[in-house]
Amino acid sequence: MFGFRFVKFQPSEYVLKVKNGKVVREGVGLSFYYYVPTTSVVVVPVSSIDVPFMFEEITNDYQTVTVQGQLTYRIVDYRKTTQILNYTYNLRKNTYLSDDPGKLAQRVINIAKVLTKKQLEQLPLREAIQSSERLAKTITQDIGRNEEIEKLGIELMGLSILAIVPNKETLRALEAQAREEILRSADNALYERRNASIEQERRVKENELNTEIAVETKKKQIRETQLDAERSVKQKQNAMKEEQLSFDTALEAKKQELIELTVANQRAEADAKAYELSAVMNSLQGVAPGVLQALANVGMKPDKLIAIAFQELAENAGKIGQLNISPDLLQGLMAGSAGNGGNAARGGGGR
Repeated sequence: MFGFRFVKFQPSEYVLKVKNGKVVREGVGLSFYYYVPTTSVVVVPVSSIDVPFMFEEITNDYQTVTVQGQLTYRIVDYRKTTQILNYTYNLRKNTYLSDDPGKLAQRVINIAKVLTKKQLEQLPLREAIQSSERLAKTITQDIGRNEEIEKLGIELMGLSILAIVPNKETLRALEAQAREEILRSADNALYERRNASIEQERRVKENELNTEIAVETKKKQIRETQLDAERSVKQKQNAMKEEQLSFDTALEAKKQELIELTVANQRAEADAKAYELSAVMNSLQGVAPGVLQALANVGMKPDKLIAIAFQELAENAGKIGQLNISPDLLQGLMAGSAGNGGNAARGGGGR
């Protein structure tokens, strides 16, 4: 009525009421009456905005990759944003008068694309497809320092790179190469296990040989010790034999000296007896035989004397006419001889 109308905005909208080119009122979620012919309304979203993106870039080794991700931003300086972009709102049609609000998201994507291109140009393909997290962190920091972002009055809240994918042909080649590397790694692992098994077996055999060598060395040492002990025993035995031989030799020498001394003594004794006998014989050369016989019979035993008497009788049998010896006489002589012999024996025993 008469060109005046009432409007009410949501709490997620920042509103600038412009009249005759000047901002007369601004704030979040305003409601007011306005005069249509002279009033313009600028509406800027307060909430964050999620923008997905996908674009192709070239890596350091001239391989094309597709970068997929999403960034989130929000407008923090509404006046800066509205000075660069037209956020005038058509209250009749409930839409913006221009497509500038849609261009803001594209501008942010373009900035992210330029920074992504700068990073990917420094990376080879293999490293690029594995650097999503590192690349997102670097681009987020670069966007935060970007002058254009500051001029637009926006703030980047987050950036995520979901995938960096090469084209199909390159992907198949990488898959084949990776498959070959996996198979090669499996073969290498198999060879390493075999080599490890062979090495282990070699070590076991080497340990066994070392053990046998140690055992044989120990046996050799034991045998050498035994031989040394036997040699020592034999040396001691030989020394003892030599000592015994020396002792026997000395003993035999002593015996020889004793024998020689005994022979000399016996010879001297025989010489003395011969000399004595010679002296006796010399002294008896003029004595009659009967006297010699009588001297010889002195101290002789009775039985000997009887035997000598009978011998003399036999020698003088021609001079004797007849001699009778009765058994009683002979027995008496024998008994007397035995008695004298016994008395002599008893007398000797008494002495």
